Amino acid sequence: MTALPQTMTAIGFEAPGGPEVLKPQQRPVPQPGPGEVLVAVAIAGINRPDVLQRMGGYAPPPGASDIPGLEIAGTVVGLGEGASRFRLGDQLCGLIAGGGYAQYAVVHESNALPIPAGLSIEEAGAIPETYFTVWTNVFQRGGLKSGESFMVHGGTSGIGTTAIQLAKAFGATVLATAGSEEKCRACRELGADHAINYRSEDFVAAAKAATAKRGVDLILDMVGGDYINRNYEAAAESGRIVQIAFLNGPKAEVNFSRLMMKRLTHTGSTLRPRTIPEKAAIAAELEAKVWPLLAQGRCKPVIHARFPLAQAAEAHALMESNAHIGKIVLTV
Repeated sequence: MTALPQTMTAIGFEAPGGPEVLKPQQRPVPQPGPGEVLVAVAIAGINRPDVLQRMGGYAPPPGASDIPGLEIAGTVVGLGEGASRFRLGDQLCGLIAGGGYAQYAVVHESNALPIPAGLSIEEAGAIPETYFTVWTNVFQRGGLKSGESFMVHGGTSGIGTTAIQLAKAFGATVLATAGSEEKCRACRELGADHAINYRSEDFVAAAKAATAKRGVDLILDMVGGDYINRNYEAAAESGRIVQIAFLNGPKAEVNFSRLMMKRLTHTGSTLRPRTIPEKAAIAAELEAKVWPLLAQGRCKPVIHARFPLAQAAEAHALMESNAHIGKIVLTV
């Protein structure tokens, strides 16, 4: 192996602000700790939490790198003490708590996975954050079962495109909301049975019409705000709502009698602060149950745009425009 450099190019910011605050910086190459591997990053995925961090609203957990970036794919170039799952030269993708927008990053070996058969390293870099998030929230927490109905808000986001494909692959009837006819068409092409243009349709009425007035069994919501009350209306009796973000804000005026009368469950989670063992358990289920689907081509990451690492600011501007369908990645 070639000797590793002492420093690397990474993307950071001096103070919170708009996309323009993201600048290339020189940082020390991180050292892998016990159970960790050092990865020469090829692809770093961009996600909404990165935008929130840049704006000053989502600090890294204690001990995590302050460099943005929660998912990577690349080549193993260093092994920490006791790390044995991967060898030098192996390619992998992994979920990290920070540090992805850089030439090198460390990931705990239990939070990393081999690149699924048939996928490129670029596609692998667009997998971890969204697939971990969808699996834990839709299937572990939300308990989605074959034959149930499932609705995801923001169907053309990275989370949405993943949720549509996985829910369909596991036998659900899938509804998705999106903000244009083009985006609704993209949702249907990914497998959604019903795509609802929230700008021209009432998603509550559309959801009830699509389910013979019964309502939806499980709703994955990243919007919050006034959607909370409307989700309660759209849900079936004994339905579940899983909250993963609040793009419209975390506060709402809600009629909680629906929660009682319909026997609803409203839960939620964040992924980044969870422990390495908790993330490892998600990774193990993904490898057993979802990696075969990826290898068979039954689901696949949707990549909308690629930017060089130095153009992270432009990539964030695109994400904030909401014009994308699928994932945005940085090539390192």
